[in-house]
Amino acid sequence: MATQFGTGVADAQAKAPQDIRNVVNFLRSSKAGIKVRVGALNGKRTDYFKGKAAVKALLTPAYAKTKSVPKVENEEDAHKLLGSMIPFAFYLRVDRGEPTGTAPNSPKQLNVNAQQQFTEDSYYAWFYEGSQLMTYVGGFTMLAVMLAGVMFPLWPPIMRLGVWYISILVLALIGLFFIIAIVRLIFYVITIFAAPPGIWIFPKLFADVGFVESFIPVWDWEQPKKKKGKKSKEGKEGKSGKTVEPNGKSTQVDVRSVSPDTGSSRPESRQARVEDVPEDS
Repeated sequence: MATQFGTGVADAQAKAPQDIRNVVNFLRSSKAGIKVRVGALNGKRTDYFKGKAAVKALLTPAYAKTKSVPKVENEEDAHKLLGSMIPFAFYLRVDRGEPTGTAPNSPKQLNVNAQQQFTEDSYYAWFYEGSQLMTYVGGFTMLAVMLAGVMFPLWPPIMRLGVWYISILVLALIGLFFIIAIVRLIFYVITIFAAPPGIWIFPKLFADVGFVESFIPVWDWEQPKKKKGKKSKEGKEGKSGKTVEPNGKSTQVDVRSVSPDTGSSRPESRQARVEDVPEDS
């Protein structure tokens, strides 16, 4: 039964036009930004996603830049496109059941829903792994590195000598990096007392910049943390409600909450009162 199901899925996917395949490859890639969940379908771990996430992915600028794909301008277009892709069985609507294990993060049991339609609140299991080119290239590269390491004694003497020089150079660079880090820290501690607030050598050494930018500038002062600015004197006076009139008198303004209700039992507390306050000598 499982073999027949797999054969049917493969046949349906083979009938998909190229533009639909391009959309599927986009959704399956990291460019789409779809949150991938892991469930258990027919005893196997299967990736699945929520319909709402696929709709958002088709409305992103990344999809708009993808070549040879159907145009999507709004959510309605996204719904139609995602629904039209279901017959090709790249993904199918599933229902989530109970977790397969006792652990909190155990995959949930998935069952294929008999009614295959697209809605934002439904879940869809992937039956397509995407392009396997990079997987094959990575596998062959790892195999080649392992064989090269095992056959190291059979290498020509000049190749083994070259590898030895390269390893020594890499170790020297790592050691130099640690020495620079230690020296700059010692120099900074000294300059805290000799020339406060302190001087950093290669201040961008650990910053998220390029290799060359890590050593530019050569030195710089320690940048103090910005403190929250104190409120100005005028701001404080504005809060207290004190103003100065041209005649030199200070006026105290007592402003209380004003409400449109007129039936309050305390109407006098809902009006602004202006009182003259003698100027301090």
